[in-house]
Formats: sequence, C-alpha cells, structure tokens
Amino acid sequence: MSSEPRVLRYTAFADDPEGGNPAGIVLDASTLDDAAMQAIATEVDYSETAFVTAREGDVRTVRYFSPISEVPFCGHATIATAVAIAEREGPGVVRFATPVGEIVIETRADAGGLYAAFTSPDTEVAHFPEFALDALLELIGVDRVHLDERYPPRIATAGGRHPIIVIADSHVFDDFGFDPGAMRAFIDAQGWPLTIAVLHRVSDAAEGALHFEARNIFPVGRIAEDPATGSAAAAVGGYLRGIGAVRPPARVVIEQGRHVGRPGRLIVDIPEQGGIVVSGRAVAIR
Repeated sequence: MSSEPRVLRYTAFADDPEGGNPAGIVLDASTLDDAAMQAIATEVDYSETAFVTAREGDVRTVRYFSPISEVPFCGHATIATAVAIAEREGPGVVRFATPVGEIVIETRADAGGLYAAFTSPDTEVAHFPEFALDALLELIGVDRVHLDERYPPRIATAGGRHPIIVIADSHVFDDFGFDPGAMRAFIDAQGWPLTIAVLHRVSDAAEGALHFEARNIFPVGRIAEDPATGSAAAAVGGYLRGIGAVRPPARVVIEQGRHVGRPGRLIVDIPEQGGIVVSGRAVAIR
C-alpha cells in the first residue's frame, strides 16, 4: 500500500468545479514535515494547499502552503477543507488551529449542496505607506486619479495583511496588468505574505448589500491573480467597517475570478465588532 498522502482537490466560493478558487487538501498530514508539505504544495500548484497536521478533540491543526512558501492563513482553502470534512463526517461546526489563531467554521447542507462560513480573527486597518502605494500603482499602470475617493487605500488585517485599493472606473479596473516577476519582487520587498486586493464598486446587490468586484494580485508559480480570496474578503469587511463605509451589521457581496476565467462569489457579513464572517460553497474537482 502506498504511503503517499492523499491530496484532495476542491474549489471554493463556487458550485461549479470550473469556477472559484482551487485548493489542495491533505486531511491527514500528521507524518509530513515542512519540506514534504512544501513539495506537495509546489507540485499541486494551486495558490494554496491546506494540511491537517494534528487533531485534538474537535480542534484540527491546519497549515497552509502556497507553491513557494508557507502562508499564515488562507480563506478559500479553509472553506474547501471544511466542506471536505463535512462530506465525510456530516455538516456542523469544525475548529481549525491555525498560525493566526483558532478559526471556527460552520458547515451546512441545503438544496444547492454544502455551504461553509468561517469567522476571521479580529481586524485591523492601517494607513498605506505613500511610497508603496506609488510603486504599486506604477506596477499596474494606474494613476491616483483613477482611485475611488470614497474608499481610501489601506492595509487591512483579518488573519493576514492585505493591501486594498479601490478603482473607480470599470475600464481601468478591467484593463490593468502587471509583470508577475516585478510584482513578486515588490510584494516580497514589502513583506506582504498574501494578496493585494484591487476592488471596483458595482451596483448594490440584493437586500441593499454593497457589491464589489475584486482582482487579487498574487504571483506564485503559474498564478498571477487569485480567483477567489477568502482571507482578503475578510480583510475587505474589516476595511469597510474601519473606514466607516458600512453601518454594521452589514453584508457585502464580492465577485471575483472573472478576469482569470474562474468566476466565484464570496459573501461577507460584517458585525459591529470582532471577526468578519466569510461564506460560500465548495465542490470537489473531479
């Protein structure tokens, strides 16, 4: 019998295997060391692979690796892993001990399949250093006049730091591009471990929810843009609360992935205080 760990492949924030953000999952990584986990994540070549390295009671220890390094938290792989567990053990609440603290995920089944929602750690919002903002805008070919005045650039944390900018013009949002190598060097120089969230405000969604489209810059391996980013969605929720752009409790809908051919949908619920709730579906990639 092979001792190789079984790697599952799921996509999160979509109900179609061709949409959302793919994640690798190893449900029993208890025998793997750091080098082995990194090698698997590099071979899988998704933006992240989640590894369940231990279980004590109802708490599972989970670590996340991109194709190039370990990352502190990954929302889409959290959703995908929770759904994979629910398929095997039934829906309910699961708890993940992660490098950013304990994450509680609720899974449930409905007519559309399995659905999961995680609550992020509490959020923080910091000013965007001017030199870094100028460098980022130059890399993507966007001028400051194209930024949405309602949403000032900030760096938001909800388990991991995500720089956030909002572009006012839809054509500028759709058309910007960047050199992945130069962007990777810039991100590494800033010490940003996760994605850069670039947003555009679109018409309000049902029931008055704010509606954004996102492009998340994340050059790793063959990937340049992340298709659907749960940790960034949580950071966006904390950002909107922090700048006073929403009156909690509030809901935000984020569409992401259209620009890379993997459309997905993230639901962000913003309470008055504490962590942000991010939810969506996940399905196996056959």
